[in-house]
Amino acid sequence: MQVRDVMTEATVTDSAADSLRSAAERMWRNQTGSLLVMDGDQLAGIITERDVLRAVALGADPDTSTVDEAMTAEVLTVPPGTLLTDAARLMATRWIRHLPVTDAGRVLGVVSMRDVTGVFAALAPGSVQVEHEFDQLVRERRLARIEHGDLD
Repeated sequence: MQVRDVMTEATVTDSAADSLRSAAERMWRNQTGSLLVMDGDQLAGIITERDVLRAVALGADPDTSTVDEAMTAEVLTVPPGTLLTDAARLMATRWIRHLPVTDAGRVLGVVSMRDVTGVFAALAPGSVQVEHEFDQLVRERRLARIEHGDLD
């Protein structure tokens, strides 16, 4: 299985100058743990929920501190044909949870630890079948609850 088989669409920031609060709100609305920071068509960085938490814990004001102050600029990426096991190994050894998938510098999507664990859980002997599409349905249901103000 390759990362192209499980990657999801990447959520991006409006701008690297967005506030950390704006980035956190976008992650919450889209039920994702990361945002890609783009400079035109080029990947300029990634900001994750952990980056936002770290910045705020160290005293950053979420309303005035910007994405580019907290993001990771040197982003590890993989091509779409990367074996999922290799991507999982990279993520585990580098302690990262979100891995952008690129082809010739063009962002195609993101593979996350959630994607990886869902697939590996489904493939484990004696496990309950977990469909990747199910994860997308769960995400859509969460988004619908958020849009209707039904937060629990």
